[in-house]
Amino acid sequence: MNLYFIGLGVAALGCGIGIGIAVKGAMEAMGRQPSIQPQLQTSMIIGAAFIEALTIYALIATFLAK
Repeated sequence: MNLYFIGLGVAALGCGIGIGIAVKGAMEAMGRQPSIQPQLQTSMIIGAAFIEALTIYALIATFLAK
């Protein structure tokens, strides 16, 4: 049972790192070419939503495993 909680922690850590890398890349791209900001921001928000969905799925799986 404790392995589920460890898995949730790993999933949350991985998603946090993934969002950090995505935002870092977007900020660098916006710094290089400011005119692309609206399209890039929309894509980044959609990508961040998918990354966060993985954490929510891991949380739901933890509750269903009990």
